[in-house]
Formats: sequence, C-alpha cells, structure tokens
Amino acid sequence: MTRLDTLAAVLPVRDLDDALGTYERLGFTVSRYTGDAAYGYARRDGVSLHLSEVSGLDPLTSLVSVYLYVDSADDLHEEWSTAGVEGRHHAPSDTDYGLREGAYVDPDGNLLRFGSPLAGSSVTGH
Repeated sequence: MTRLDTLAAVLPVRDLDDALGTYERLGFTVSRYTGDAAYGYARRDGVSLHLSEVSGLDPLTSLVSVYLYVDSADDLHEEWSTAGVEGRHHAPSDTDYGLREGAYVDPDGNLLRFGSPLAGSSVTGH
C-alpha cells in the first residue's frame, strides 16, 4: 500500500495578507503563492497550513478544525496568547482521554485545537 507522507490543511480566510500576518506572529514561516490565486502557506516544524482567500466567508459559521499534537500545550498556549494576535485563546485543561488540550480560533473562525499527552498517558499523535 502507498505510504501517506504528510498532510496540509487548507484554511479559508477573508484576507490573505491579514492571515499571513497572524500566522507569522504565531511563529509560522509564511509565504504567498506566486500565481494568480490569493493563496499562501504557513509552515512550522512538521506542520503545513495552506491559506485560501474566500469571498463571503463568515467566521461565525466556520466548521474548519485542525488538531495539532504538540510537546507542551501549556507552552504553546503561553506563546500564542502573548503573540498579539486577534482571535480567541482557550487555556489548556486535562481531558479524561489522556491529553492536555487548548485551542485557538483565528479571526476567520478556523479552530486550531492542540494537545500534549498527560504524564503516564499512552496517547500519541502519530
């Protein structure tokens, strides 16, 4: 069977330049697609997010969600919540399924949930 190598989630955004600025402040390396489309990329470590400008996007009705497994949910929450970006930050808490989870909802309504295994947990993201 052919191996699946990586994944890139595509997030809809209202304004590509604003979104690229947000993700850059969150620690991603950002770049714009060089063609005609309003499309860009945000990369950090092994994570790739594609950002696609969509007219008429309503952040209040977005159903887009991405889950990021991280070394420390607390450290990422601290980093992102002090980055000076708009959006909603949700502090991490322990779950009954072995993860410490937090979340960030960007200005376009995209939910980035993140979690790290609790001590003694066998849960992994891979």
